[in-house]
Amino acid sequence: MTSTQSVFRDGLLAGQSAFITGGTSGINLGIACRFAEAGANVTILGRNPEKAAQAAEEVRAFGSKVLAVTADVRDYAALEGAIRTSVEAHGPIDILINGAAGNFPAPAVGISSNGFKAVVDIDLVGTFNACRAAFEHLRKPGARVLSISATQGSVASMMQAHVCAAKAGIEMLTRVLALEWGAAGVRVNAIAPGGVEDTEGMRRLAPSPAIMTKLAEGVPLKRFASRSEIAEVALFLASPAASYIHGAVLAVDGGHAHAGFGTSAVLG
Repeated sequence: MTSTQSVFRDGLLAGQSAFITGGTSGINLGIACRFAEAGANVTILGRNPEKAAQAAEEVRAFGSKVLAVTADVRDYAALEGAIRTSVEAHGPIDILINGAAGNFPAPAVGISSNGFKAVVDIDLVGTFNACRAAFEHLRKPGARVLSISATQGSVASMMQAHVCAAKAGIEMLTRVLALEWGAAGVRVNAIAPGGVEDTEGMRRLAPSPAIMTKLAEGVPLKRFASRSEIAEVALFLASPAASYIHGAVLAVDGGHAHAGFGTSAVLG
């Protein structure tokens, strides 16, 4: 795993409250840990209570207040309840991270209608639900929304029809909310990671070391990102250094999208 040395000052998010959907694993757990390390009080949301509690312990090691809540982002009422619990514990939300996602590699003819709908509902509808349910708590100058997209949102990729559709929707939703919520002082952006080491998504797309090595050769930087590298970008977009970045979708993929990865079979 590639290590990174942070360029940010200590306590950058001190006293702020971050609500992170999908925060129990992968990229989003990495963001939760980084935000806690930067001083934020963190709420992580997942569907599995035991997994959420374990993740909260990992985040708590960084010294901030941490709350684990459970809900399915497809269930709007449950999501509203989780957000209210977070606000009661940590105060109004300053940063919303939309990270809940689903993925499985399959050709379009191998995806059932229910399978396609499940990915779109978790990724896209779940992102909207979290934004909509959190808005009244976010509605203040300086609040930030950051959605986790993927390079599949802008580059057509074989065996990813469901994910491409969902992530493209997230990116357009990001731009629309930027137009509508900017006047309220809420900055809305998205990150589009490429392949990231040590995540469930990468394990599904590259189920063996040989496939991982082959895919990494197609990345101009000849490697995939570490979770910490994505977390540093998230911290940047949540920081005052990004105070005039609004409605942006920032690709963090080592230049992979420029190499035409979407035209080759995902599994080699």
